[in-house]
Amino acid sequence: MAIHNAIKLRDWHYGVSVLLALAIIPLLRHEHLPLKFDWITLSVAYWFVLAAQSICVAVVLCLIALPRQQVLDPFLARYRVNPLRVVPLLLFVIALIWLAGGLKAFVLTVDAVAALELINRLHGKPLRRAAAAILAPTAYLFLGFLMVLAYNNVIVSMRYNFATDPALAAIDRWLLHGHSVSGLCHWALQVFPLSFFNFLEFIYFGMFLQIGATLIFLALYDGRTLALQFVGTILTSYYLALVVFYIWPAQGPYTLCPAHFSRFPPSLQSYTIQKTLIPHALALWNHQRISKISTDYFIAFPCMHIVQPIIVLWFLRRWRRAVIVLAFYDLLLIASILLLEMHYLIDIVVALPVAALAIAITGGSLRSPKPNAFSPPAHPVS
Repeated sequence: MAIHNAIKLRDWHYGVSVLLALAIIPLLRHEHLPLKFDWITLSVAYWFVLAAQSICVAVVLCLIALPRQQVLDPFLARYRVNPLRVVPLLLFVIALIWLAGGLKAFVLTVDAVAALELINRLHGKPLRRAAAAILAPTAYLFLGFLMVLAYNNVIVSMRYNFATDPALAAIDRWLLHGHSVSGLCHWALQVFPLSFFNFLEFIYFGMFLQIGATLIFLALYDGRTLALQFVGTILTSYYLALVVFYIWPAQGPYTLCPAHFSRFPPSLQSYTIQKTLIPHALALWNHQRISKISTDYFIAFPCMHIVQPIIVLWFLRRWRRAVIVLAFYDLLLIASILLLEMHYLIDIVVALPVAALAIAITGGSLRSPKPNAFSPPAHPVS
């Protein structure tokens, strides 16, 4: 009975997602918001850009997490048997570099090689199961995130989005012994070159690739059920964040800093995002008409840039090397969040219980698995 109840609790996110989907239409109408999404921008960003980059990171994750003889050796053996396979690959890389540039060429090359390798290893039904194992949770995450964006707009139209920023800034001053995130950012601007902040942005926006890569990794290695459970945990954390955001609406430390936009480098993507979000939030609060729901994301408290990596670490806890590498990345992520003035320190602190609660609801016990309790399946996809 206890196991049955745990399974039912773990699957609650499906029911919550359905209820939120049904409720969003009357809420959007009540707040005079459009029942329309920016499908082109959102679809290209998710299904093409994020997907391509996530596949590349998933390959890196496999190389880190799994034994060499399971991942790399079969691939290299294929090329040793038939070295001429390298020729079309090199031509493909050269064409991509000429058309798209170095970084995009690298990502697309890794993606193409990974797809061919998967086809070589899986045939017929296993390949179709692998595709279904990835597609179902990917579609669920996309639809869930659309709902989060819609509710995020609804809340900002109902609640003044800067209401608790002064209180959160005061808590930060206590936590930082009189200092502030804005002060740390201004100090860093004086000490470090622009390239350092470009690196911080690379780390900050790269967080989303952890989610996509983990989804792909879990889907191929453990199957669709665990991948859906992972997505359910991510979405549950977002639903919890929406509740917290409604009670304590805040947008970030940059909104309280009068000198922020005169000191912060305008060439950074963060500058453009922050400069845009403030008037967009005010427009929603003043009920000015918007044409469609797009990528605007206003939630500062709690910091989902920390909530989601914690969930990733939980679901990858069986692969110690991957956890170590990602934990180091997440330390850099904390630095980037603060020095880019995206979140208060208290936003990061509150992210911990939000992630833990989402895991407890949908991810099962909070205890780590016993050593050697996991043995890899004979067939990676089920």
